[in-house]
Amino acid sequence: MTVQQALRIVDEDEAGIDNAFRRDVLTGLSEPQKAVPARWFYDERGSELFEDITRLPEYYPTRAEKEILRAHGGDFRRCIGAGRAVVEFGSGSSAKTPLLLKAIDPAAYVPIDISGEFLRSSADRLADKFPMLPIHPVEADFTRPVTMPPEIEGAPRLGFFPGSTIGNLVPRTAVDMLRGMRETLVAGSPSDKPPLLLIGMDRIKSRKVLIPAYDDAQGVTAAFNLNLLTRINRELNGTMPVDAFRHKAVWNDDIARVEMHLEAQRDIAFTVCERSFTMKAGETIHTENSHKYGRRSAAALLLAGGWTPLERWNDHDSRFMVILAEASPLRSAP
Repeated sequence: MTVQQALRIVDEDEAGIDNAFRRDVLTGLSEPQKAVPARWFYDERGSELFEDITRLPEYYPTRAEKEILRAHGGDFRRCIGAGRAVVEFGSGSSAKTPLLLKAIDPAAYVPIDISGEFLRSSADRLADKFPMLPIHPVEADFTRPVTMPPEIEGAPRLGFFPGSTIGNLVPRTAVDMLRGMRETLVAGSPSDKPPLLLIGMDRIKSRKVLIPAYDDAQGVTAAFNLNLLTRINRELNGTMPVDAFRHKAVWNDDIARVEMHLEAQRDIAFTVCERSFTMKAGETIHTENSHKYGRRSAAALLLAGGWTPLERWNDHDSRFMVILAEASPLRSAP
């Protein structure tokens, strides 16, 4: 079965530039602690670099999650059942998504991603592996509620959010996104089969393991981080001196997260969208968080986002967990 033409839900200007990207960059660069949301890493080149990161020896999350998906296919079939439309919040990992699709016999597959080119190429690759599976790509920002293709109206839904992307968000934003996912999946679902969510979360562990995973010896993660500046220069008419920045990864133990920054190596001045900015040597742009979770903190986050945890699976070394949750019924009181 061929991939359906992607449904596009993107707010762009006349030049084809995402207005949210422009807004987030200009706002973030104007703050005392400069910051740009991690979701803007993923242009086509950024998506390719992240795929490279997942194959690095230091980057354990992908291997650990694949181990879980391979080992628990029977559990997924039992707990999820066949015939659901799988809605993946992201364009589909060539390594992980097929493991789930093979295990549960879905009715349709709907990948959602802001990077249109990567979305389409990922959907085409999955179509080659699953020629009988209807695939309906949606080009949209999945951090907000998204309208689903009409082809899956009335079908029970399974949201799939692999990796540790939920950890990129501060708790307030993570809760907002989980609530948005619930809204996305509930609309058009049958009332007798509440939506489910299969989500990956990285566990708290030693700094000696964590820091190399975000600052690898080959410099791939550094290139991934710096590519954000290249994208800003290309799409927002920027003059950021990429060679004046270095990648930096630090562990913030107080709030259990790895932080990625781009640190200015000298005093610099630059423009973005004809607005002027300056940075002192040592000043940083905060580009990513990767929060790590324990069993209780993961459950608390999901419950706050409108999801009730049902099952949890860990890899052999308890580095990573995959949680199955069900959309919680709306309640007016505890």
